[in-house]
Amino acid sequence: MRLSDSLTDDAVLAELGGRLARLRLDSGLTQAQLAEQAGLSKRTLERLEAGQSSQLLSLIRVLRVLGRLGGLEALLPDTGPGPMALLRGKGKPPQRASRRAVAEPKGEWQWGDDE
Repeated sequence: MRLSDSLTDDAVLAELGGRLARLRLDSGLTQAQLAEQAGLSKRTLERLEAGQSSQLLSLIRVLRVLGRLGGLEALLPDTGPGPMALLRGKGKPPQRASRRAVAEPKGEWQWGDDE
């Protein structure tokens, strides 16, 4: 199954869990072996492979043992400084998004003030 925005969260988790199980089997590891090498409980690995919600750290540990941690680079590539930061001569990216300025009213509005 191809992952897309139209899938539910549960469907994405189930697909990722299935892919993780296939990677483990292709590596010739049992759940117990992989869990031990990743420093996780076997139950945590079972939950990951079953598509149940888990911590991101657990996934990172499993991917590291399977030699697939670099695959996360494609998921969230490093973008570097944005074009506006480069134009402004700043080498580092912004730490937060700026707010849009909102004009504050000059007091309470009353009928007849719009003239």
